[in-house]
Amino acid sequence: MSYRLGVDVGGTFTDLILVNEKTGDFFSAKVPSTPHDSSIGVLNGIERVCKTAGIDPTQITHVMHGTTVATNTILTHSGAKVGLVTTQGYRQVLQIARSFVPGGLGGWVIYNKSLPLAPLALTIEADERVGARGEVVRKLNKARLARDLRALRKKNIEALTVSLINSFANPAHEREIAKIAAKEMPGVPVSLSSDVVPEMQEYERTVTTVANSYVSPKVSKYVRNLQRELKRRMNDVQLHVLRSDGGLASAKAAEAYPVNLLMSGPAGGVSGAIWVATQAGFRNLLTFDMGGTSTDVALVQDGKAQLRRETSVHDVTVRASSVDVRTVGAGGGSIAHVPEITKALRVGPESAGAAPGPAAYNKGGTLPTVTDANVVLGYLPSGEVRLGGDMVIRRDLAEKAVMQIASALKLSVKQAAAGIIDIVNENMYGALRLVSVEKGFDPRDFALMAFGGAGPLHANALGKLSSAWPVIIPPGPGVLCAQGDATTSVRDEASRTYIRPFSKTSPKEVSKIFRQLAAQAAKTLDQEGIPQAEQSTSYEVDIRYHGQGLLLTVDFEIEEIEKRGLDAIGGKFDDIHRQLFTFALTEEKELVNLRAVVQGKPAAVRALRVEKGKSDPSAARLGEHMVYVEGRDQKGALYDRSKLKSGNVVKGPAVVLQMDTTTLILPGHVGRVDDFGNILITPE
Repeated sequence: MSYRLGVDVGGTFTDLILVNEKTGDFFSAKVPSTPHDSSIGVLNGIERVCKTAGIDPTQITHVMHGTTVATNTILTHSGAKVGLVTTQGYRQVLQIARSFVPGGLGGWVIYNKSLPLAPLALTIEADERVGARGEVVRKLNKARLARDLRALRKKNIEALTVSLINSFANPAHEREIAKIAAKEMPGVPVSLSSDVVPEMQEYERTVTTVANSYVSPKVSKYVRNLQRELKRRMNDVQLHVLRSDGGLASAKAAEAYPVNLLMSGPAGGVSGAIWVATQAGFRNLLTFDMGGTSTDVALVQDGKAQLRRETSVHDVTVRASSVDVRTVGAGGGSIAHVPEITKALRVGPESAGAAPGPAAYNKGGTLPTVTDANVVLGYLPSGEVRLGGDMVIRRDLAEKAVMQIASALKLSVKQAAAGIIDIVNENMYGALRLVSVEKGFDPRDFALMAFGGAGPLHANALGKLSSAWPVIIPPGPGVLCAQGDATTSVRDEASRTYIRPFSKTSPKEVSKIFRQLAAQAAKTLDQEGIPQAEQSTSYEVDIRYHGQGLLLTVDFEIEEIEKRGLDAIGGKFDDIHRQLFTFALTEEKELVNLRAVVQGKPAAVRALRVEKGKSDPSAARLGEHMVYVEGRDQKGALYDRSKLKSGNVVKGPAVVLQMDTTTLILPGHVGRVDDFGNILITPE
């Protein structure tokens, strides 16, 4: 019997889902993350989940892994020393960048521009030129380039990027440079912009390829070490890494194009949420993933996550497809503080992380966190063996930590804790507005799926703020990201810049290019041994009004163009433009980038049904429990989620306990358990 394993490494915990490929049954586990070496936490988790399932690790055939290695490399500025080769005259492409300054009207005063990932001192120019149509204007001066590369090598670069003007139209010179670099600096990884992102706009193409080089050595080392350890323990196991767009990449592709992994972790949660929501009959939802360090939110419409063509990590923005996830520094470990100058309560973005963690964890932490506030208010009961099954919550330490805020604000401990929770909830609501209201969507048209270790504690409050009902708490909220890793499929894409007004091309010509791109993307899946019968293809096109700089991405079926012509995608473009900006223009439309996406069949995971019961949940009741809500202590109840049955109705205030998270149901609200064990929270 064979098994698939989904693994998600977070800042505080590592989550695992083990799936029986024959029956679809699954087992879960949660272990502390090991930030100094994430693979240790992964291997610890594998040992635990295999023990829980009673299987030998050699029975695992596939490992699907969501990782934050690439993300953290950029956040901590710990990437490679990158050299850059540009076309002569374009040496300062990264310094010029784009004329965008964040921060509103006062941004120009407070904005400190970060240094490029490839410094000017490590940038050389190639004597060459290719025209916009791909014609060679000036041949590459190979002798001069070899001399410059030798000089660059003496500066001890660890990775090399080659990004030449118009290489998306003709990559010949970039490939010649790669051959010369292999001879002049053997062992140094080389990233070509024509391979990483063969699309127009030299700055976006260059910064994306430089970011690929910057994270490449760390990601490659991590993937290789993990793969070596997995094969040592599990024989012929296959390792796949989750991409930013929610698909899976082979270990080889992850090493070659690590820039596609920058949003790997958050994408897993969205994939898991879609799988759970689809089983429960919900197609439109807002996802709310609150962990120990940060909160990620996204919007899913008609069962598909909203994607964007840009991925941002801190102030580095690259052109790579990703789930449209917005992140705020608000998590269970977010630290509350009162600045001496303003005397106004602030929460985050600094986090206590996994070590030392919140004070209530009894691991040496003393600073007040969101988790400590939840403990003080009774939302996270103390004295219970919780959080992965082996951590005892200390209320006395939580109160001692929150007392620092209470003293500074001259409030009671519970009032201070309630203030911390209110602020962090508003911060997270702001993120939800970014993916809904500011994109032309009404949150009231969506359900809210809450997951992550801390998500179900705050979900009911976020439902009240956004009016997104029901609030869905899946059966395993703390391990949903790992479930997403286990239930998604291998994916690859191919793209090409093709700038043509609609009147200057034809549906037949466009369709032919799309078919070529689809065949190119399918090669990756063929190499993974995925039968063509299990492959599906979707198509995307970036369109703008002629003379416009803004691009909007339109999804469509190839048959639409072949039957109805280009107006089929033109009409969709107008609809999206109206939704975002309330109007559409009569100007001629223009194609810019064409893209084909091919993905395999997802793993078959069976949605477990829970035992039928009546509305009375008393069989799962553990006793009375006091919670501090709406400015006063209120009597509620404590429930064991493992004993809840389909049809049970839990009235608030109530706290529902389980291994990987805790759910809070507020007064005036009820939680109904559906056939799949989801708790659906709505106003009473």
